This record gives sequence, structure tokens and C-alpha cells, in this order.
Amino acid sequence: MTNTTVTTSTANLGGSEALQTEERSALAWAISDTLVLTRRNLLHLVRQPQLLVFTFIQPVMFTLLFRYVFGGAIQTGSVAYVNYLMPGIFVQTVVFGSTATGIGLAEDLATGVVDRFRSLPMSRLAVLAGRTLADLTRNTFVVALMTVIGLLVGFRPSGGITGFALGSIMILLAAFSLSWVFALVGLKAANAEAAQAVAFPLIFPLTFASYATASAMAASSSAFHPGGSGSSFPWRHRLHAAKSSSDTTTRAG
Repeated sequence: MTNTTVTTSTANLGGSEALQTEERSALAWAISDTLVLTRRNLLHLVRQPQLLVFTFIQPVMFTLLFRYVFGGAIQTGSVAYVNYLMPGIFVQTVVFGSTATGIGLAEDLATGVVDRFRSLPMSRLAVLAGRTLADLTRNTFVVALMTVIGLLVGFRPSGGITGFALGSIMILLAAFSLSWVFALVGLKAANAEAAQAVAFPLIFPLTFASYATASAMAASSSAFHPGGSGSSFPWRHRLHAAKSSSDTTTRAG
């Protein structure tokens, strides 16, 4: 009788522990699947040189273009133009980079990779989370690279290391949230070309019709903004916060 009771209690305890282990395992597997797909997407980026060129060379070209070609003709008051320029370049770069989420997902859908994932015992969320985390990692490296380039061309954030770090984190979080928006675009688009065709007409006005690189741009586009001088520009607050965190003397545009 005693042996039977002990066996029953042990069985009940084992079943409860197994249920808890199964629940924990579901979360653990979801995290593991996400990390695996994040690594897969990063390897895919590294093994395609043209993507690396677009990711890292383009923002460097924009920096050199605005710094040395247009910089002498743009007045930013008491703030050095390079200190005004670089936060805008950071935002512009990660916004452009967030479109890669939708394009990559559309390509995976068109080539049947996502169908293969669906046939595997893996978390469905990992497909989206892995893509967005990979793009967040890529944007982190891009911001680090642009920081080095900015320092080489004269960028000196007067907000201090803490202010600059907080501004960079804010930019990356904003880009991460935008990546999920473009993930929806990628899921709805027929192919990668269609996803790119939808994304870029939305991105270009958000960046170049702002005061990201020159306050004159916001003034010239005031006809499109009821508040004037880009006051209703969607990324205005992120741009201003990024500029303020890196330069305490920057004025609102």
C-alpha cells in the first residue's frame, strides 16, 4: 500500500514537472529558433558582397557628399555643420536599412524558403523575429561604423558619451520598430522587387523632405507640412532627439 502511494505521488510529481518542462521548452525552442534564423540571415548578408556594399558604403558616400560638397553652402547657425549632419545621417541610414526586412522576407517567400520553415517543427514567430533581429544587428554595426567615419570627418558630439549612447539606442529601437512595419510589406508583396518598389517611395520622402541633413530642406518643403518648416514631419521628433542627444547646442528645426 505504501509502495503504491509513493509510486502514484512520484508519477503525479513527474507529470507536473514534465508539463512545466514542456512549457519552458516551448519558450526555449522559440528563442533558439529565432537565434538560428538570425544567424542564418547574417550569414546570408556576409556571403552577398553587393548587400555589404549597399549597407556600409552608401552611408559613407552620403556623409562625404554632404560634409565636403554641400557643407560649405549650408548654414546651421552656431552649430558646426558636421555635428548637425551626422545624427541625420544615422537616422537616414537605419531607416533605409529597415527596408531590407521586407525585401528579405519577400525573397524568402518567393524562393520557397519560408515554406520549408513551415514544414519544420519550429516557432512561426522565429521567421519574423530572426529577420528583424538580424537587421537590428546589421544596423548596430552600421551605426558603429558611421560613428568612426563621423569622428574622422570632424564630428564631435558635445552631449557626452552617455547622451550619444542613449541617442544611438533610441535610433536603433526606432529602426527595429520600423523593420516590423516593412516585414508586413514583405509578407504582402508578391516578390522582392515589389517589396522594394513599395518601400522606397515611402522612405525617400521621410528622409530627404526633412531637416535630417539641412534645415533648408525642411523650409523648402514647408508647403507639404501644415505647421511649416517640417513641424509635422513623421520623423521630426526622432531626428530632433537624436541631434539633441549628441549636441546640446542643437536647436529644433
